[in-house]
Amino acid sequence: MTSSSASSVSSALAPYGWDEAWAAEFAPYDTEGLLPGRVIRVDRGQCDVVTADGVLRADTAFVTPHDPMRVVCTGDWVAVEPGGNPRYVRAYLPRRTAFVRSTSSKRSEGQILAANVDHAIVAVSLAVELDLGRIERFLALAWESGAQPVVVLSKADLVPDAVTLSHLVQDVENSAPGVPVVPVSSLDGDGLDVLAAIVAGGTSVLLGQSGAGKSTLANALLGEDVMTVQATRDADGKGRHTTTTRNLLALPGGGVLIDTPGLRGVGLWDAETGVGQVFSEIEALAERCRFHDCAHEAEPGCAVLAAIESGELPERRLDSYRKLLRENKRIVAKTDARLRAEIRKDWKRKGAIGRAAMEAKRGPHWRA
Repeated sequence: MTSSSASSVSSALAPYGWDEAWAAEFAPYDTEGLLPGRVIRVDRGQCDVVTADGVLRADTAFVTPHDPMRVVCTGDWVAVEPGGNPRYVRAYLPRRTAFVRSTSSKRSEGQILAANVDHAIVAVSLAVELDLGRIERFLALAWESGAQPVVVLSKADLVPDAVTLSHLVQDVENSAPGVPVVPVSSLDGDGLDVLAAIVAGGTSVLLGQSGAGKSTLANALLGEDVMTVQATRDADGKGRHTTTTRNLLALPGGGVLIDTPGLRGVGLWDAETGVGQVFSEIEALAERCRFHDCAHEAEPGCAVLAAIESGELPERRLDSYRKLLRENKRIVAKTDARLRAEIRKDWKRKGAIGRAAMEAKRGPHWRA
């Protein structure tokens, strides 16, 4: 690539996050005459790629189509053919971050939702009662992806009382250590300046259930009605899927936004580190337990149980922590034979303990 063409590529792709590091990663493909670009939309085995030559339509069949973790996804930087009918994506550059969830199939598979994301924005509607457990689940996946999570409490205008809103923010902050929590109203603009400042630095992905107000937030950040918005049911605050594909959009104030369809299911995918980050206060307490393998159930000297007893730690947090760890262990066990064996061994051990306790309770002559 000549210096002039490199300058042209840089000026065209800089609004989408192109930098010197990406240019260095692309160098081997440049010698093959391929074009660098960023995927802004994927559907039915094809994708739209923004390049210095404009937005190109390309087929993704060359990039391992049968592995859901290695398919081209929105946010990828790719090497695309300069011409051809059809035109093909030849490779994607190594991902800096990747937001992955487990698929709804019974097979043990992960599904990549977005790549090269700096901020994972979890949109939560204040039109319905807060589901702190669901927020914790989203945050576990966000931390695991390598992105910085942000919780946006959308439709804040529906909570006009400032004290009540403050309490709701505090509830979420207590469930999201180290995560900014921003109440936002797209109707009156409150909080949008804070959110715009966050997303201006890099690539952000909008996540949340249908009806969480993601497309409305996207439109507010874009300054125009690019994303279609549908009405939300009053009965339960749920909406239909307004966004049906993941779309990458350059923001006028800087930064890039990926809007995603509403996620009904958010299954963990090998997210033990992310779970630990969400429940960092529990893991910090666990370091003070008497036994290094304390299960925080009935062991003497358990700092976690002591914190619950004193009111320092809500019992709901421990229940949620256990639930997500169990789920994550099951997912990992589907692809890890050694872990499966350990789980079966643990089941047998607990079963033997249970049978011994039952026999002791019944007494030595119960069989007779």
